[in-house]
Amino acid sequence: MSELKKDIKKYKTIALLAPSFICEFKYPNIISELKSLGFSKVVELTFGAKMINRDYHKILEKEKNKLWISSVCPGITEFIKSKYPKYTNNLIPVNSPMIATAKICKKFYPKYKTCFISPCNFKKQEAKNSKYVDYSIDYQELRGLFKKNNIKPIKKKEKFSKFYNDYTKIYPLSGGLSKTAHLKEVLRQGEEKIIDGIINVEKFLKNPDKKIRFLDVTFCNGGCIGGPFLSSKNLKEKNKKLMHYLCLAKKEKIPNGREGIIRKAKGIKFTY
Repeated sequence: MSELKKDIKKYKTIALLAPSFICEFKYPNIISELKSLGFSKVVELTFGAKMINRDYHKILEKEKNKLWISSVCPGITEFIKSKYPKYTNNLIPVNSPMIATAKICKKFYPKYKTCFISPCNFKKQEAKNSKYVDYSIDYQELRGLFKKNNIKPIKKKEKFSKFYNDYTKIYPLSGGLSKTAHLKEVLRQGEEKIIDGIINVEKFLKNPDKKIRFLDVTFCNGGCIGGPFLSSKNLKEKNKKLMHYLCLAKKEKIPNGREGIIRKAKGIKFTY
């Protein structure tokens, strides 16, 4: 974090913000507060989520005779690789929304540094292991930076920088991927299962249901809103905040239109 504090004054830096931020910070205040801290741009991960949804859709439509496991949660991918390696090849080979968004930002702003602001340690580690993300801090570290730099809540109605998308704001919820990727078009009823909480995920892996073709899974209970760096542990309250944020976003007037346009990501590969 000390490196970020030094370099944010030296380089133009983009803050990559996961939609779960709304459970910890106010919107749109957070955008102005991040810019007061020194960030040049603030980008939400929602457009990256939209792009990887397209690859999930394609894979599930093409590869029909296999159990596929979502790979957006690094806690899940690391758990499977270390404890259930036989399922490693079942992990969908598609980037997470963080990596996808960082790739898009690097295309449009090649001279900018990127910093992911994380709800959990697994995502921080994923960021550190990626050449597309230069720094990573968690929500509590961000609060500390605001306090240390005496940045007060700012009620300025700024918007996220480019790459806007609204419906994928529910990605941090358990099943958020499934609910936004239009998977009913490629999966029959009963072929999909949503599981949150690593204990419940492990129960399934020990005794899998052969009818399931797609597992939408997250390490934390409730999804990313259950991450350890969120102050509140009340999942119901956090779910309500996120859904309210989604409703607000759908009514927002975006200065240059709704920027979540597919051609913005032309030429970028999100599979591996």
